[in-house]
Parts: sequence; C-alpha cells; structure tokens
Amino acid sequence: MEGGNIYEASSSLRRSIGSGSSSSSIRRNNGVEVFSRSSRDEDDEEALKWAALEKLPTVARLRKGILASSQGGASEIDVLDIGWQERKALLERLIKVAEEDNDKFLFKLKNRIDRVGIDLPTIEVRFQRLNIEAQAYVGSDALPTVINFVTNIFESCLIEMGLLSSRKKKLTILKDVSGIIKPGRMTLLLGPPSSGKTTLLLALAGKLDTALKCSGTVTYNGHEMNEFVPQRTAAYISQHDLHIGEMTVRETLAFSARCQGVGDRYDMLAELSRREKQANIKPDPDIDVFMKAAATEGQEANVITDYILKVLGLEICADTMLGDEMLRGISGEMLVGPARALFMDEISTGLDSSTTFLIVNSLKQTVHILNGTAVISLLQPAPETYDLFDDIILISDGRIVYQGPREHVLSFFESMGFRCPERKGIADFLQEVTSRKDQMQYWARRDQPYRFVTTDEFAEAFQSFHVGLQLEDELRTPFEKTKSHPAALTTKKYGVGKWELLKACISREFLLMKRNSFVYIFKFIQLTFMAIVTMTLFLRTEMNRDSIAEGGIYMGAIFFGLIMVMFNGMSELSMTIAKLPVFYKQRDLLFFPAWAYALPSWILKIPITFVEVALWVFLTYYVIGFDPNVQ
Repeated sequence: MEGGNIYEASSSLRRSIGSGSSSSSIRRNNGVEVFSRSSRDEDDEEALKWAALEKLPTVARLRKGILASSQGGASEIDVLDIGWQERKALLERLIKVAEEDNDKFLFKLKNRIDRVGIDLPTIEVRFQRLNIEAQAYVGSDALPTVINFVTNIFESCLIEMGLLSSRKKKLTILKDVSGIIKPGRMTLLLGPPSSGKTTLLLALAGKLDTALKCSGTVTYNGHEMNEFVPQRTAAYISQHDLHIGEMTVRETLAFSARCQGVGDRYDMLAELSRREKQANIKPDPDIDVFMKAAATEGQEANVITDYILKVLGLEICADTMLGDEMLRGISGEMLVGPARALFMDEISTGLDSSTTFLIVNSLKQTVHILNGTAVISLLQPAPETYDLFDDIILISDGRIVYQGPREHVLSFFESMGFRCPERKGIADFLQEVTSRKDQMQYWARRDQPYRFVTTDEFAEAFQSFHVGLQLEDELRTPFEKTKSHPAALTTKKYGVGKWELLKACISREFLLMKRNSFVYIFKFIQLTFMAIVTMTLFLRTEMNRDSIAEGGIYMGAIFFGLIMVMFNGMSELSMTIAKLPVFYKQRDLLFFPAWAYALPSWILKIPITFVEVALWVFLTYYVIGFDPNVQ
C-alpha cells in the first residue's frame, strides 16, 4: 500500500516534470471549479429562499426579505426586526458615498418600478391670476406697544359696529401672478428681499394665513385645494425650522417619519410584488429589503430616516442634541414623509456653498429620477448650484418677471437691453437687474440712453417673449383631472391611525422625560428639603379636634402640604411653554391631532405626582402628628 502511494507520487512527479504546463492548467481549472461550485451553491441556496418567499401570502411576503450578512451568505429576515447595524450595512452597500452613489441607487429603484410597467404619481402645480393683499398698520401704529394694543381692540370694536373706518393700509404682496410648476424639473425661485417669495411658496403649499386677502386659483393636477389635503400632499420647509432641543437629529427625523406614515408606498409595493411574481422577476435583494422597510409603518426607527441622514450629510451629527438654538438651513423632517411636492424657503441660510450644493444636488437626483416636484428659494446661490436647476422663477415687487427654462433667461434680459457680465454670477445678476440702485450697470445698449425699466415693464415684456407665450398657451389648456394618478393627491388627514399617533407621542414624551430626568430628581430633592422644614415647624403637634385653634393647625398642615406639592410642579411650566412653537408647527402640518399631544404629557406625569405625594406623606405624616390610626 505504501509502495503504491510512493509509486503514484513518483509517477505524478515525472508527469509534472514532463508536462508542467498541463498540470498547472489542471490545478487552475480545479481551483476555478471549486470556487464556481461554491458560488453555485450560494446561488442555489438564495434561489430556494426566494422560492419560499414567493409562496407566502401577500401580507407576509411584503414583510420578509433576503438580507446579506456581514459574515457572508444571506438569511431571511422580517423588515420590522432590522436592527441599527443591519440598516447601516444595507445603506453602505446601496450608497457607499452619497455624492457618487445616490443617483445609481435611485435609478435602481426606478428601473425596478419601470420593469413591471408601474407609473409613479406626479404633481403639476398651477397658479393663475393669483393676487394676495394684506391689511396692516404702518408707521408708529404698527409698533407692539401696550397703548397700540389697547387702542386696536377698541378700534376693531368700533369698526365692527360701523362707527369708524380702519386705519390699516392695503399692501399688495403678489399681483396677478401665473405659472406652472412641472414635475421632474427643479425650479429655482429668485428675487430680492420683500419681493413676495415666501408668500408665493406658502400659497402654493396651501399654508397662507387666513388674515390675508387672496384671489385666483392654485391647483394640483387640476384639483382645487379643497379637494385634497394640501398639508400632506405638499411640504413647505421654512428657512427657520423649530425643533425640540432635547432630541437628537436622528430622533427628530424618526418621530417625523413615524407620524407622517408611508403614504402610498405600501400599496405600490404590493402591486409591484404581484406583477414581479406574475412575470417571474427576481428583484435585487438589497433594493427589495429597502423598499419593504420603507413601506412598513409603525417602526420606531425607519430606514428612510437613515437614508435621509446619509444623503443630507447629517450622519456625523445624527446622534447629537439639536440644542436650544433653531436648526439652521434645511432639515430633513419633511423629507422623510411621503409628500411629493416640496416648497423650500431659503434653505441655504446658515450653510456654506459646498453644503448647499450637495443638498440641492441630492434633491435634483430625486426630482429628476422619481419625477418629484420642487420649488426652492435660494439667496445668492453659487454658480455651480444655480446650474443644477432646470427652471427659473424671478419675482420682484410682487410680479413675476420671468418663469421658464434656465437657458433662456439671459436672452430675455438681453432683449430688454441688459447683459450679464462674463465674471458675474447669473443669480446675482437676476436679483440686481430689477433694482433701481443696481440696474444701470448692466445696460448694454450704448447707442441709446439708459432709462430705468420698472418691474411692471419687465412683466409685460415677458408676456410677449416666446417663453411667456408658450406658458400662456399651456395655462390656457386646463389640466385633465382624469390624467392625475390616483395616489398623487392625499385625501387622508393623518398619515397613520390614531393609536399609532398616540403611541408615537407617548414614546417621544417618555424620551423627553428621561432627557429631563435632572428636573424631576431636583424636584424630589426640593420636596424632601421642604418636607424636613415642615416637620420642624409642626413637630409632634397634638392634632386634637377639640378647639378651633387646633383645627386651624390641622388644616394649616394639610393646606401647606397641598400647596407644596402643587407648586412643585411649576418648574415644568417653562418647559411646556418652550415646546409650544414646535407643537403648533407639527399640529399645522397634520403630524397629529392636539389630543394625541396632550394626553401623553398628562398620563405620564401621573406616576411622578404619586411619587411626590408619597414622598411628602411618608416623611411628614407621623412626624407632624397626624392620626396614626388611619381609617
């Protein structure tokens, strides 16, 4: 046996010496076969798991996915049970570097949807003959003084009775503006300060103050504002956003995502899964898990939250407290929701030009690939940021001077006799060319004397410009409501059910109580100290009920204890008042009804009150001298 092995070895050696290249080739082929066999085994195992998934009922299938593990291989998981590490690893595989990989990731999503013939909902916003006016006091009458406050109350009463005419002056904010915001195109809103940019955005988002006098129409896919819920269909993002300072960036976005829900993502995913099953199409496992996790509501931590943090470059500060100062610039609070139309007001405030470019670029990728609708107001954007936009709306003194493709804006002003210098930023030129102070330097017709061209003249000239004529033709043809996607406009008032909203508010209130635990500990210490002082005041008092004087001492001890427990809770009043602006903002955005916010703060404080009362009673009851025989 041993000799045979030696012979085989020597024979193999001779063959190896005689034909080295042949043996080397065999070894390589064997190695390739080993690895290919391993790869085939993994593919077969994954195919079996997919086959098992396809046999599940629809509801169960939409909650299951195949997720690759860090050790290699893949396993079946429930999207509700994905942990933080799994979500992070999933996003790392999908989007390694946000600036480079986000568009590739979005194209994968879009290709999966297009492959089975599903149309994404789109929103076209039209505004026609929009006029907005305000009645306001001017001069010293507008100052917030006590005298003016009292005078205005009496004046309003006399005006209602018809005995006095109002001293308010009429201010025109927007004057006869019309236009179209098309889906799949980035629109930049430019204009000098006090030109009406914020009012236009608020009007388009359906968030105008009711005190303003408004005429004209704003429609979404041909539907009036009263036919759907604009607060959940569109999102207005202010330049000064309000947040609770005791929460981290991640917690703020997670709460927002939990309240806004998933919109139509679940219905779309169900239809997508059904069509893929019929066509025998196997999706990319990572894309499948991401879409299923994004479409499942009721999660305390959603993969959409992590995605927005990564895309906006907030990962580095995701677990940092927001602090008491307002978060400057864009916040992703509205981006984690299902709103398809975004109206952003001065989102570059407090941000440097490179950060603004990255944010606008990520928004551009989303709008272009997923056919979103976006109007973004920026103050003096950098040239590279300006070039990211498709359309420009230039507004001045409440009039739209230009609205149309970015490529034609300079030719319009050249037709009016104004030219942008070569080294001048186009955005800066557009905001200065309508100004009486800066307009003259851009006058290009040297053979003609300069004359100041007013905003009204620019607006009238635009009506005869080829872009303005095309816009007028499009406005003349109404949008057919039948072409609107059924899921484009939201008709439900809240994103999730009442119970889910209550659970979300309870979870946030409990988190805030833990973050403010020092306040409650200090209250307990303060109450303990006051209980000790009270014990020395009423030390072993004879609580007889035989006389009025002793009854007064008895009632005085009880009343003092009641007052101490009651006023011990006054320290929370300032925290409650500080959170009111955030409550008003989120209530108006239809995150939750008022009762869902009020109930948790009341219910969760009941145990604290019981502890405070028990602490006071246990320390003072017997020392003061109350009846030891409690009946």
